[in-house]
Amino acid sequence: MKDMATKRHFLFLQGMPCDFFKRVGDALELQGHSVSRINLCFADWLFWHDRRAIGYRGRYAQWGPFLREFLPDRHVTDLVLLGEQRKYHREAVALAQSLNIRIMVTDFGYFRPDWITLEPNGMGGQSTMPWDPDLIRQLAVTMGDVDFTPKYRDSSIRMSVGDLMGSMGNVFLRFLYPYYRQTDERPHPLIYFPAMGMSLLLKSLRSKEAQRRSETFLRSGRPFFLFPLQLDHDFQIRAYSPFKGLGEAIDLVLDSFSEHAPPDCHLLVKTHPWDPGLHDWVSRIEKRARDAAVLDRVHYLDGGSLDAMLEAARGVVTVNSTAGLRALQLGCPVKVLGSAVYDIEGLTAQSGLDVFWKTTPQPDQELLGAFVKVLAARTQVRGVFFDPAGKTVAIDEFAMRFARASSDRVA
Repeated sequence: MKDMATKRHFLFLQGMPCDFFKRVGDALELQGHSVSRINLCFADWLFWHDRRAIGYRGRYAQWGPFLREFLPDRHVTDLVLLGEQRKYHREAVALAQSLNIRIMVTDFGYFRPDWITLEPNGMGGQSTMPWDPDLIRQLAVTMGDVDFTPKYRDSSIRMSVGDLMGSMGNVFLRFLYPYYRQTDERPHPLIYFPAMGMSLLLKSLRSKEAQRRSETFLRSGRPFFLFPLQLDHDFQIRAYSPFKGLGEAIDLVLDSFSEHAPPDCHLLVKTHPWDPGLHDWVSRIEKRARDAAVLDRVHYLDGGSLDAMLEAARGVVTVNSTAGLRALQLGCPVKVLGSAVYDIEGLTAQSGLDVFWKTTPQPDQELLGAFVKVLAARTQVRGVFFDPAGKTVAIDEFAMRFARASSDRVA
């Protein structure tokens, strides 16, 4: 049993639609720590309901006062949650910071396919990753190389089923948590899931044609820039960018491209693989391009190999997608429009977008190598959320990192 000087109390809020957080809690209890969970809705209850879990069924207006009593009363030392920008999480994070409670935030990894992000304080604009190139180089000196050989493959089926069960439970069993309000920016489940299902079906039917179009364009040898789209409802757009939605970013990129890109250059706009299809991006892009007289140089792709595009592109424009980090690893110049952990002088273009089309600075590969080492060591855990093999490995690593007493870093 841990003594009182080292024993900690971990409070878990909302996580992925699976038992990942519950199993991390189990591992922490075996180490002698205290564990609690607050369920805000049926989906939370579905994946964690035992003696450690309590249900909050009050109104959102009372969530803050409830936590102000709960956190000190239970002697909570650590707050664990999925994404710090969810509605209930923002208030919890602010209160935890005022009480000097360590905050641990997780989400899908910055590297793909088998990495998970685990950061103190928050992600994106809230990240504690250093921005100073000299400090990054200094920190990397003692760190080994990162092995990116894929070891695990996550289960999109398990993820989709868990998400569907939890979300539909929130709709049809709302009386169990009558005052709960959806915490992310995603459309209502009765709109989102049918649209997502139709979008995935259409993508599967068109995948060969999309791949063929992509390969045909790449074989043509025409110079091009790549603009990989993100999800309109993602917090990376809504919280960590100057845009109210993805449409604003699309308009900005197309207008700048039409006015400042070399006349022989093309622009490939690639859809996000999990876009639910609720926005007609094709029509918006075509109208904007037609109005700017560049329709013949703007191409929308709903498939194809991202790596192949990145390797051939003259440059990548992104709001803050992880595709930007992948582009840097492949030696492709990147311009970031929002807030991204890798938007560092020496790695990405620091000039304006209008300049980027003509001047594409190559990423400093030595600095990039140092940055990748630091990013992996401080914020990444090997494993996945849903597939059993990779999940077990990640859970063990989470429990080990959570149990460390440091209040300012995970390393």
